[in-house]
Parts: sequence; structure tokens; C-alpha cells
Amino acid sequence: MEDMHELTAEQQVELLRHELEAVYGSSSYKIGRAVTWLPRNAARGLKYLLHNGPVVSVRYIVTYLRYHKIANKNYAYWACLQKKDYPEALKKWFLETNYTHTPLDLEHPKTFSEKTQWLKLYGGFEEVYPLVDKYEVRAWVKEKIGEEYLIPLLGVYDRFDDIDFDALPDKFMLKVNHGAGWNIAVQDKTKFDKADAKRKVETWLKLNYCYLMGGLDVQYIHIKPRILVEEYMENNGGDLYDYKFCCFDGEPKVIIYIMNRYNEEDERIICFDTDWNLLPFNIFTPLEQPRDIPRPPNLEKMVEIARILSKGFAAVRVDLYALNDGSIKFGEMTFTTYSGIAPWHPESANLYMGSLIHLPGVDDAPAATQ
Repeated sequence: MEDMHELTAEQQVELLRHELEAVYGSSSYKIGRAVTWLPRNAARGLKYLLHNGPVVSVRYIVTYLRYHKIANKNYAYWACLQKKDYPEALKKWFLETNYTHTPLDLEHPKTFSEKTQWLKLYGGFEEVYPLVDKYEVRAWVKEKIGEEYLIPLLGVYDRFDDIDFDALPDKFMLKVNHGAGWNIAVQDKTKFDKADAKRKVETWLKLNYCYLMGGLDVQYIHIKPRILVEEYMENNGGDLYDYKFCCFDGEPKVIIYIMNRYNEEDERIICFDTDWNLLPFNIFTPLEQPRDIPRPPNLEKMVEIARILSKGFAAVRVDLYALNDGSIKFGEMTFTTYSGIAPWHPESANLYMGSLIHLPGVDDAPAATQ
């Protein structure tokens, strides 16, 4: 073997990588890991068994074995979590995942992040799943504001193999109804990788979005998975103007405007009020001074639609698309915007957005006296 000191840094790293692969791939290492698995996990397994009982423990094992190859390591934990353990599990998850790593105060929530977590537990979100279901919500939207606001549906399926792709147009949107971000924008059917899409969609259909993401977005738990094929929506230049109306007690207050979602430019997020005044904060990305973003000609109509659809909810986001032909299309209803852990810039915006959410029985409680 060459002297390590005579090798370059890159060569030394590569040599060490090969040596480690030889060790960890060896039969003796694998046998050793298998032999020590029981003592390494016995204490944790016994603790889980004593806390949850044999029925839940068996369900955990079965769930883990079924999903560990297509989901993350925590999928079985969230799938088998008992409701009595929801608050403490959510506190732990929040501390680990929120961008400031601050503890979750469920007794006196103040920020948008904290109040979103409170609503997950006590806001009745398990009952609103038909409004989160991207297929079932269509009937509700049709009743509330009219069918003309729905994106035309080209088909709904239980199985990927039932889709007749030859009958579809050159552009279409392929998605599932029971999660967020589970969609495939097909802009040129001649370049469509059907095998890759089949693998993705069939994996999505097997998973529960709530358990996969963690964080108890319970509104997704009871949705029956389906595949949707919709008409492809776009404006000039291939962009799609996305207006996310943050509504509180039926009143739109903040618009999260997203540009460049489907073109080659960098995606931009900018926050406005409902009169199209730039707000002094942003979500995800630092505040910028945008130019050439005209007031949408149908802004008042979009505000009216958001007001109608958000009525009766303490906090909900109504997503709408505005097209060049003047039409407006419904996107989705979102009850936990980015699960409540997205960064606000500046951080004080998190407190401001939280002040817009009124939690019955919490914000009405009298202040404690000294």
C-alpha cells in the first residue's frame, strides 16, 4: 500500500472510503450487528411495549415491516401513535423541526407556528378531510362558488394502469388527492417518463401523508387515495400565477404570491395585503422589493371567493390561480400552512400572523394575575 502521506487529500478520502466499505460490507460485521441487535434495542422495545401495550406494539412491528422500504424510519411511529400521546409527540417534533428550535407552548400559544400546532390538536381537523381531499373538495367548491372555478378534470382513477395516456392531451397535470406536493407536471407527453411516474404514483398511493411527514397534519389521515388527471393550467411564458389567501375567521388578510413555479426562472414568494400593498415580511425567503408585479385585475373577485370558502374556520389558506384570460381557478384548501414551521422574515411576522388567529377558549381566557 502506498504511504498515506504521499497521497493527495482526495486520494486519501477515496482510500478510506473503500476500506470502510470493505469493513461494513463484510460478513463478520453484518453477523456482529445482527447478534447485538437484540440487546441494543431490547430496552427501547420494552419501554414501548409497557407504554403502548401488546396490541399497539404488534401493530407497530407490522407497520414498520410493511413500510420501512418506501417510507422514512418514523412512519410506523406516527402511524401507531395513540391520541393521548399527541401533545407530547407534537412538542418533541416541533422542537426538532421548527427553524428557531424553540419549545412549543400549547397552553399559551402566540405565534402562527404555535397556534397552527394547537389547531392540529384541538381544531377538529380530522373532520375537515373532505375539504383537503383534492377530489372530494370539488363538489363542495361547486356548491359554494360554481363549477366554472374548478380546473377541468380529465379523469380520476384508483390504479395507475387504468389511465389511458394515449387519450390525454400533450400537456396535463398528474397528481394524487391525499397529500401535498405529490404531483407531476407533464408539459410534453412525448418526453413523459411513464415508468418513473408509475413508480412515484404507486408509492404515493400506498402512503398516508400525515404519517410520512410527521407533525400530526391529521386532516390527511382519513382520505381515500386516488389519482387525478387535470387539464394543464398556465399563463403566458409557461408560468402559473399562484395566490394563497391566508384567511382568519372568514376574512382574507394576507396573500402569499408565488411566481415562476413551472418555468426556468427561480421561484419567488412575496406577501401582499388584500389591497395589493407590499407587506413588510415574507415567508421562506428574505424580504425583497419586487418590481413589475401589477395588481391582478380580478383581485377583488379572488378576495370575495376566498372569503366565501374560508367562512367558519379560525384559520385556513385558500389557494387560487388567475389566468391570462381573466378566469380564476380553485387550487386547494390548506389548514396547516407548511405544517406551521416555515420561517418568517423577519421573525416578528410569525407573531403578527399568530395574532390574526383567534383560538376559542385560549385567546378569550382572562390574563393571569400576579
